[in-house]
Amino acid sequence: MILVTGATGKLGKLVIESLISRGTPANSIIAGVRSPEKAADLAGQGIAVRKADYSDPATLVPAFEGVKRLVLVSSSEVGQRLSQHQNVINAAKEAGVELIVYTSLLKATDSPLILAQEHIGTEQALAESGVPHAILRNSWYSENYTENLGMALEHGAVLGSAKEGKFATATRADYAEAAAVAVSTEGHAGKIYELAGSTAFTLTEYAQYVSELSEKAVIYQDLPAEEFTKILIEVGLPEGFAAVLADSDVGASNGALYSDSKDLETLIGRPSTPIQDSIKAVL
Repeated sequence: MILVTGATGKLGKLVIESLISRGTPANSIIAGVRSPEKAADLAGQGIAVRKADYSDPATLVPAFEGVKRLVLVSSSEVGQRLSQHQNVINAAKEAGVELIVYTSLLKATDSPLILAQEHIGTEQALAESGVPHAILRNSWYSENYTENLGMALEHGAVLGSAKEGKFATATRADYAEAAAVAVSTEGHAGKIYELAGSTAFTLTEYAQYVSELSEKAVIYQDLPAEEFTKILIEVGLPEGFAAVLADSDVGASNGALYSDSKDLETLIGRPSTPIQDSIKAVL
C-alpha cells in the first residue's frame, strides 16, 4: 500500500494520477487528506481516502495503518512545516512504514532561501527517525510563473528581484512523476535527488518567451526586494509569504534555483517540460 499525503492538493493529486498511469492499481493507493469530504473524486476511482491532518497527530497513525510506502508532500503552511512534518514522520515510524519519499527544496542544505530552513529541519528529522527514506529536492515549479500569466499580459511586465539569475523549473506534473517513480520502484532508499528542469531561463528570457508566444509586448522589470514585496502584498499575498517569495528571487539571482543536475530526467526517463510548453498551455 502506498499513501500520498496532501492528496487533494495540486502536487499530491498529480502524484496519484502518475502512480495510476504508471500501473499502480487504485486499490493499492491511499489518499491522505485533511478533509475527506473533498476527496470524493479520488474515492470514486477506487482509491481509499483516509483523514491525515499534519497538525493532528491523532489522525496520522490510524491513517498509516498497513501502509508500506509514503509520499510526504511538504506542507504549504510556511512556518508550521517542520512541526507538521515531524508529526508525520513520528506516525510513520510508529505505523511501521518502510519508506518515506519527501519533497524538499533544491540544494536545501546549501540554500540561502528562507524556504530552505524547514526543509533542512525535515531532512534532519528523517535521518534521525531511522525510517528508510528518499529525498526529492524540487526546484521551482514552472506554474509559479505561468499561473500569473494573465497579470503579466495585462500589465505588460513580469516583476521580480532575480536580476539575471537562472531558474531550472519543471512542471508540477514532472515532479509528481518523479515522486511516483521513487515510491513505486526499488532502489531509492537513502538517495537524495536534486530535481531541476532540463533547461533553464532568466526572467528576462521568460518575458521574451511570453511576448513571442502571446504576440503581446511583455518585459521583465527587476525590482529591489523591498519594493517587490510591497507589490506582492498589494495584490493580496500575506506579508510573510510575500517576503519569502521576494527572498527566493534574491536567492535565485545568486544561483539558488539553478542546477544542471539530470536527476529529474533520469527518474522520469525523459527531459522535463520546457517553460515554453507551459506558457503555450496557459495561453
